[in-house]
Amino acid sequence: MRAFLFVLALAGCATQDSGGLFSVYRDTDAPIASKALFEPERYLGVWYEVARYPVPFQTGCVGVTAEYGLRDDGLLSVLNICRNPAGAETARIEGTAEIVGPGRLKVRFPSVPFVAADYWVLWTDEDYRTAVVGAPNGRSGWILNRTPEIRADRFEAARDILEFNGYDLTRLLEVPS
Repeated sequence: MRAFLFVLALAGCATQDSGGLFSVYRDTDAPIASKALFEPERYLGVWYEVARYPVPFQTGCVGVTAEYGLRDDGLLSVLNICRNPAGAETARIEGTAEIVGPGRLKVRFPSVPFVAADYWVLWTDEDYRTAVVGAPNGRSGWILNRTPEIRADRFEAARDILEFNGYDLTRLLEVPS
């Protein structure tokens, strides 16, 4: 479990291909842009992972959720939960996210000292029902949705955003809910 937590915290630094620790899923010479009009208060709450790039800390995870809350100190709380195919929780990690620019967060987990991962919100739909998250180093990327099932049009829009930001769509994995 401790090893899982360490690797999970490397989300922005790390990456069936189970993804090597240093796999890169985007052309890092391509420009990448975070959401300029990001509204953190609308991003709060539970998100369901519907697609991701392979990262070793999520091998075997399905029904993954990420929950964000606002703390008194202005940071965001982060709770990531991994489940197995039977739906049982297999791991969780709690941390914080600091907003460092529009749509740009630095995520830290106390169980992994000295590591702050870039977590960029690249896009959300107008109603904050679907989000695309990535990292400039290209070692991670996710499509998140407010419900476990995503409408086809929003999924395609999210894929388009990943591709626009230099991500290789052939390596994107859809995640069972």
